[in-house]
Amino acid sequence: MIAAGVLGWILGIGVPFLHVLGGLSAIDAVMKTRTPQGATAWAVSLVTFPYLALPLYWIFGRFKFDDYLERLSDFNQAVDVQLTGAQTGPLANYLVNPKDRADLREQIELRGFRELATLPFTRGNGARLLVDGQATFEALFASIDAATTYVFAQFYIIHDDAIGTQFQQHLIDAAKRGVRVYLLYDAVGSYKLPGAYKRALEKAGVSVAEFSGNRSLWRRFRLNFRNHRKIVVVDGTQAFIGGLNVGDEYLGRDPEIGAWRDTHLAVEGPIVQGIQLSFLRDWYYGEEDVPEAHWTPTPSEQDQCALVLASGPADELETCGLLYTHAIESAEERVWLATPYFVPDGRVLGALQLAALRGVDVRVLMPRTSDSWMFKYVPYAYLPEVEQAGVQVWLYEEGFMHQKVLLVDDDYAAIGTANFDNRSFRLNFELTTLVNDAAFCGKVEAMLDRDFARATRLTGDDLNNQSALFRFATQGTRLLAPVL
Repeated sequence: MIAAGVLGWILGIGVPFLHVLGGLSAIDAVMKTRTPQGATAWAVSLVTFPYLALPLYWIFGRFKFDDYLERLSDFNQAVDVQLTGAQTGPLANYLVNPKDRADLREQIELRGFRELATLPFTRGNGARLLVDGQATFEALFASIDAATTYVFAQFYIIHDDAIGTQFQQHLIDAAKRGVRVYLLYDAVGSYKLPGAYKRALEKAGVSVAEFSGNRSLWRRFRLNFRNHRKIVVVDGTQAFIGGLNVGDEYLGRDPEIGAWRDTHLAVEGPIVQGIQLSFLRDWYYGEEDVPEAHWTPTPSEQDQCALVLASGPADELETCGLLYTHAIESAEERVWLATPYFVPDGRVLGALQLAALRGVDVRVLMPRTSDSWMFKYVPYAYLPEVEQAGVQVWLYEEGFMHQKVLLVDDDYAAIGTANFDNRSFRLNFELTTLVNDAAFCGKVEAMLDRDFARATRLTGDDLNNQSALFRFATQGTRLLAPVL
């Protein structure tokens, strides 16, 4: 009798309630989902089958992180004012005016980048390539060891393994010297990080915080927003940004993945202030505290022109995707893209196709080996349509390639944390450095040339020769593109 009563309650009240909630959520999806295709898919599934669609929608279906903006309103008044003051004071002499460029097309390009950027193009910067884990961690640890005032460190993934323990010790040593040390990690990416690791840091005087979308009960299950940034800022004079997290696998020590190919960047000059602004915003979101920072730039003798873009789901515009699109559309001779995950939306896919159709050398470099079974079919998913337009697809053969690099002509090189996929363009908090310097682009070209020498070109025949099941899985990857 009791079981019958519960069943009657479910059928009489629970089911209608779920359908009502599904209808309301469908309205929310229509109003807030960024693409018409996504809005249609969510609305139909929420109305017809809310039992499964409701939890999926409230975990994966949200594309706007308005909670971030709400919490940062006080921060913007406190710190953005400082940066604005720096731009009219210490940074003013380094800001690049597009009108100073002789070429009209270049002026237009720079204006577009300036409107997207967190900190617009400045001169006086120095960018140094760090190829793979050994070079990156050596440079990173040396910089932390030389810190005198503060260290801001932020990573998506931190593992409690050999390199993770070394990283922890360098932070502890800095704190014991009297350096103010702040560590921020993502709650999803670093979910395996044990409490003992964090407590050891805090005991030594390191301030440790977690970046999470779970700031309220209503948002507790919003796991789709992740902070994918990898940042270290030392004394406001040097910063590191790129593809490497803190883990042994980034040094090729994972026996299942093997060799790991990645690229990081060490930078000096005014763009350091833009990178540390990104860190301080994220820190304030979690802690409602603004660590003291140095805002007067220390120029580099290399005198490179560069900007920094901090993008994420709190942006009014999809700035990361727009930056890539604008860069590709400016190309006259070459677009070389290296990314571990190639899942483009229609906008950037069209930009690549048009570039190839107008005679630009367009190449996409991806790994043959992936760190996720879901991306096994990604290199093949967009192959027919990009190859038809003349885009070359290459597969890196010597282990897993995780770098995020874009080279456009001899003019622009972008290196950062963003993958070429929907998650990085719309859902993740990312950071990208764009360098406008021919000499630096030459170094990036040489680096990518070595990577292409270790790669094999993929053609349509490679897909056609696969089994029917493989080709079906490839098409399925396209359907999952919005959540990959």
